[in-house]
Amino acid sequence: MTPAIKAAQKAKISFQVHEYAHDPAAPSYGLEAADALGQSPLRVFKTLLVALNGDARRLAVALVPVSGLLDLKAVASALGSKKVTMAEAQDAQRSTGYVVGGISPLGQKKRLPMVLDASALAFPSIYMSAGRRGLEIEMAASDLVALTGAVTADIGRG
Repeated sequence: MTPAIKAAQKAKISFQVHEYAHDPAAPSYGLEAADALGQSPLRVFKTLLVALNGDARRLAVALVPVSGLLDLKAVASALGSKKVTMAEAQDAQRSTGYVVGGISPLGQKKRLPMVLDASALAFPSIYMSAGRRGLEIEMAASDLVALTGAVTADIGRG
């Protein structure tokens, strides 16, 4: 049981956990998850960490569909920051307590500012990492927002 699943249980929200056999050679963790679960890559979200104003000690979380890219200017705007850069993998892992490819927006070591791509609101539920590679958690986007204090904005491209 991961911290992400424990956080969802503690919040008493409706969610489902989906497990699949992770292939270490997969070129994209997110697209692998979408394919393994038989879901559209627009409905499976990747958890990315950004550094606010380039400061590795001030991180934030951004979730976008696995099929797309993160618009850094849009994330900065949504977070009220001048600019953001992608966080280094070791900083993301240290801050969240998860490994890259398994970073969940739930159950992180400390609560970070979070932005969810607004496209998530079009689905009855979305999928995201449940805290390790090969494990996804499915829930309503509105529940994710309520649990994390996330804001929604158009932060994805393509």
